[in-house]
Amino acid sequence: MAYDYFNLVKNTQIWAEQTSALGWLKVDIANDLANIEKIKPEQLFADNSEQGKSIRPLIVAFMGGTGVGKSTLLNRLAGKVIAKAGIERPTSREVTLYHHESISIQHFPEQFPLERINVAQHDNAARKGWVWIDMPDFDSTEKANQALVLKWLPHIDVLIYVVSPERYKDEKAWRLLLAEGAKHAWLFVLNQWDRGQLGQFIDFKQLLHQAGFDEPVIYKTSCVENQSDEFTLLEESINGLAAGHVVEQLELRGMELRQQDLLNKLYEAKATLGSEEALKKLPECWQQLWQQTNQLLAKGFEWPIQYVAEHAAQHVADLLITNSNKAPVLWDEWAQLRFDDVTDDFIIMLDQLDVPVLPFKQPIYDLREKASKIIQTQTELATRLALANPGNALQRFFLKTLRISEVILPLLAMSWVSYKVFIGYYTSAMSENHYLGVDFAVHSSLMIALTWLIPFFLLKKAQPSLKKTAVKGLNKGLEAAFMLIENEMLANIESLAQQRQIQLSKLSQIIVDCKSIDDDTSAKNIDSSLQRMLMNNQIK
Repeated sequence: MAYDYFNLVKNTQIWAEQTSALGWLKVDIANDLANIEKIKPEQLFADNSEQGKSIRPLIVAFMGGTGVGKSTLLNRLAGKVIAKAGIERPTSREVTLYHHESISIQHFPEQFPLERINVAQHDNAARKGWVWIDMPDFDSTEKANQALVLKWLPHIDVLIYVVSPERYKDEKAWRLLLAEGAKHAWLFVLNQWDRGQLGQFIDFKQLLHQAGFDEPVIYKTSCVENQSDEFTLLEESINGLAAGHVVEQLELRGMELRQQDLLNKLYEAKATLGSEEALKKLPECWQQLWQQTNQLLAKGFEWPIQYVAEHAAQHVADLLITNSNKAPVLWDEWAQLRFDDVTDDFIIMLDQLDVPVLPFKQPIYDLREKASKIIQTQTELATRLALANPGNALQRFFLKTLRISEVILPLLAMSWVSYKVFIGYYTSAMSENHYLGVDFAVHSSLMIALTWLIPFFLLKKAQPSLKKTAVKGLNKGLEAAFMLIENEMLANIESLAQQRQIQLSKLSQIIVDCKSIDDDTSAKNIDSSLQRMLMNNQIK
């Protein structure tokens, strides 16, 4: 189970890093997943094995506030001074390890300051099965002490919480106790009992019950020599816990708690990715917002379109031949502000739908930068095409007919006149009639002139207005540009939805893998003596 769990942690951290980089995962949640507890107590030690079976000592730590006598208890256990003791704040600035000489410390984690670790050894075989640790005062004014305690906690099996009659209600200690209590076995020591009273013991026990311990194991000890107390019972209790099956139960229980904690964090991360229903609403939301902005922009462009169209009509040759940058543009600061407003409204809508905003910001900002270019390119292209082919299809057909008529009709008229001239000449020669007269010459000249002038006049009058043509082109270009902007945003939404789905699928697979880890029922069937040392929020 441990191998699977640590693989899950690795996969989770890779996923969190990728998803956070894409913007779908909040930084604090990504950091939380990156700092998932994956440390095991046995990682402190070398591979101590007997007859092929790996063994390790039970790791027991004295923890408590300043001046409660933790170091004094460890010195009493060792029978000599191995830990600094005192009453000045802060008291302990270092961690003291006390273990059998046969136990080999493999390595200390990189985050542990070696200058703050004091190691003492003994040769008492009766105490071979456990390692005692004196922790710094975590309620000290020195913040580094608190950080050091938190770094050591994952390496510890049993926490001996030491209080004094005067300081058993320490608020900082209780906060740490409630946060970390489920992951460890707990023994409680009411030290300096020679100055204590029964009411304080009862009150302390009640506080532990409220914290989650049904029947807390509490030992009353004293720092005064030759004082009758329960220190021997404390030592015997630790010896009992050092048995291999208890260590195994603590390991299994700790691993299952870590697994459950990981699963809870995964579900929390999943909830922040936004719902499928919200993602499906985004295209419609964007279209509604953009349609309203379209109408606003269309009204705002009415006068600028006339101005730009007039300029285009007057400089049609330059527009069709060269790419002139001197022409006025439609997309001005007012239009850009309106576009920024609609994209800001869309971002606000994303937040209201509980969809992560960060993945959408960069595509939106990119589209803001491109909007003016899209408008300029599409309107210029449409205007060029419109001016190159002015009017509609019917108008162009009519004009083409007039151009043909302007040539064909005069030719036909001249052909008819030529025919009449030839026939008149031939007839006059045979009948001695007068050759074609003045009336014929006038009438034929007028007919030829009219067959040319009428199409010419109609052609001039039927020419479409270049300004109107440019207006039509500009409107068509705007419509195409608006459609491109809308479609690009929709494409971004679809792409990001697919990106989210990929990350969600990876997360779902990690959750399935986390659930599929085989449960070891031995971690749930805990010895009754050990059960008293655990908080009652057991694994469900």
